[in-house]
Amino acid sequence: MTQPGTTPAARTESTTHTGQPGPGTALTPSPADLRRHLTTHLDRAARSWLEHALDEAAAHPGIHGPISPWELRLAEAGRRCGAAHADAARVLILHAAHAGTDALTRVYFQGTADERRAVLHALPHLVSGPGALPLVEDALRANDTRLLSAAVGPYAARHLAPHDWRHAVLKCLFTGVPVEHVADLPRRAHGDAELARMLGDYAAERTAAGRSVPEDLYRVLDLTESVTPAPGTDHPHGKES
Repeated sequence: MTQPGTTPAARTESTTHTGQPGPGTALTPSPADLRRHLTTHLDRAARSWLEHALDEAAAHPGIHGPISPWELRLAEAGRRCGAAHADAARVLILHAAHAGTDALTRVYFQGTADERRAVLHALPHLVSGPGALPLVEDALRANDTRLLSAAVGPYAARHLAPHDWRHAVLKCLFTGVPVEHVADLPRRAHGDAELARMLGDYAAERTAAGRSVPEDLYRVLDLTESVTPAPGTDHPHGKES
């Protein structure tokens, strides 16, 4: 998952045949990790606001009327905590409010792009089954690269059907989202002959059009264990243009 705010991204890395670091499995920071991070990095006023927001969310969990108190705090998080930490603060508020699928759906479809991204980051913590997949699928139809990065996190890795997951990987290549943001990529790509075929077709299309092939494509191709590039793509170091 693309980590909320500036929370350090913990991930394992593989190495491709090109010698470049390969995409790894992003590890989801727990709410406790996020809270420790914000406690360390927020100033006193922001910490005080966040503590109040979390207490309020815990005292009034779930959906209440047209808008719940904690939903208002989601809208304030950027101004109160700063853009670098707003995603993490929103995830914590959603967690404190025990936001279920209905609440997350309301926030997602009524919220700003920033609030939508926070919902996607929060899904692994709050929804155990596939009930929130419509939110991921909606985000994958967007062209907002920050939203796409959040959409291909651990929740999508667990629940997206193979066909939809493959197209999500291709969407990252189309839009320039680094494949390191695709959670659990090595496991899901391993031995996936259909994904390898799709990658080869995409590489061939770009080559035929005189365009470079994204280096990330070859990194994913390595993970499928199908490392034979399409004709005319013998130098896997081109950047997305």
